Amino acid sequence: MKHFLYFLIPLVLLAACGQQERISKSVFDEVNKAMEAKKLSDSQITQEAMSWGDSITTEAQQQLMANLHKAVNEQGAAGALDFCSVNAAPIIKELSDKYGVSIRRTSFRARNQDNLPTEDEFPILDAYLYNAENGIENEPNIQSIEGGDILLYTKAIVISTEFCLACHGEPTNDIETGVLSKIDSLYPDDSARNFKVGDLRGMWSLKIPKKAVVLRF
Repeated sequence: MKHFLYFLIPLVLLAACGQQERISKSVFDEVNKAMEAKKLSDSQITQEAMSWGDSITTEAQQQLMANLHKAVNEQGAAGALDFCSVNAAPIIKELSDKYGVSIRRTSFRARNQDNLPTEDEFPILDAYLYNAENGIENEPNIQSIEGGDILLYTKAIVISTEFCLACHGEPTNDIETGVLSKIDSLYPDDSARNFKVGDLRGMWSLKIPKKAVVLRF
């Protein structure tokens, strides 16, 4: 896989690049009026977006894992598949609506093919993968996209425990036959298997309106 980025761009550089992008006039005027009234710098906005993104993804991860553990305890690993296929998306949608941001999980090795990376996400995820393969720590990242109106927050998702391997591990060693059969039935194009603890699973991807960040101050 071709690597477009070999490191994550420092926040200061991202903010500087964002200033050079063309921004839609209505959003530009509204955001700049708020920035001027509150004496905000682009650096402050970027830092706030980073903090907010950390908070939202932590909440989303906690909700998903709590519900996933409950499903496994009540129905076994097969119950986890039912949960993921039916309930995971509504949980993410509810949080997206709650905060007014777009929340996604994306991966090169996706179970649901709708979760493959977009054009904006691909180079960032590729950088995370390069870092993971070369022992470089992955840090959350902020990019300015869509003419500067949107801040794209990303954070790596790692296979943290053996619990995840019951559905994402090696078919011959980790995934039960019945569970594997259900995965194949629900996700015929699945590639989210053969992971080990510590592997990069994918990343969180949040589109955060710049205007919404300014209004948080």
